[in-house]
Amino acid sequence: MDFPDGLSTRALRALRHVAAHAAGPPLGPGPRITLNFHPDRLSGGLPILASLARDGVYHSQFVTGTSNGGLTAHPGGDRWRWESRIFGGAYDDAGPAERPVYGALDFRRQVVGAAPRFGSSHLRLTARTTARATFCYPDSAAEPTDFGVASVMGLIARAEADERDALDDYIESHVHGGVLLARDIEALVLDASYRGTPVESAARLLPFPLEWHPGYVLTVDRLREHAGYRGPRYTALGTRIARDGRLTPRHLGDAARTGRYDLQHLKMVWHTLARFGAPQGAGTASAADVPAAG
Repeated sequence: MDFPDGLSTRALRALRHVAAHAAGPPLGPGPRITLNFHPDRLSGGLPILASLARDGVYHSQFVTGTSNGGLTAHPGGDRWRWESRIFGGAYDDAGPAERPVYGALDFRRQVVGAAPRFGSSHLRLTARTTARATFCYPDSAAEPTDFGVASVMGLIARAEADERDALDDYIESHVHGGVLLARDIEALVLDASYRGTPVESAARLLPFPLEWHPGYVLTVDRLREHAGYRGPRYTALGTRIARDGRLTPRHLGDAARTGRYDLQHLKMVWHTLARFGAPQGAGTASAADVPAAG
């Protein structure tokens, strides 16, 4: 099985290991890998978009030490163990910068990216990056047994037949060989709540186009209706940080930067907003779940 030239021995070993455990037809043209994230958070003490501009590289959790999921990317941690299993030990003694970058395959072509669980905005990668990516379903934290590469991809049928919660129903991707801003990113797609903010200003300094999706928004009344989704304590937190009776990703980012709130608690609020305040075309909520714009 052929993979792109220029990859490290580790990356090729990982790709070949996953390919040997994959099944199904090749991935057709079209679906892109997206990297969902919160564009108003900090990375290494800098706003994340400023950090991207400085480094020219999108780093994995092993490099940044931050995550919109679990924080287990260290030797012996869960993320390390999951990677050892999935990639046949290819990265067991690798440096942080050598490890793959995580995203998801946007086979549903959602306006908000493939895995909004991890953030309101996303980077859309070029078509070429799929040739050096591996995939699993479900998320690697679930100890999956179904894998794929671009030439052997049976995961889409698997995901379409599943009945997981919409925030968990994504095909995880692992891009091997790094993600360089000038080479691998087709566009940054921001949530509409960041229009006219420093996030937009920073985004316009990056070496790829800026696009927008309609934006997440949840009224406080709708937030309270779904208090059982992540729990009443997070509904109360969301109500406190909402403005004018509405909650958006920008409000969550403003709260995160104050340092007064536990980021894991804010993550639970985000899950509720992402699940029930998604725009049309997001795939995470039915039309009845989506509040009217305005």
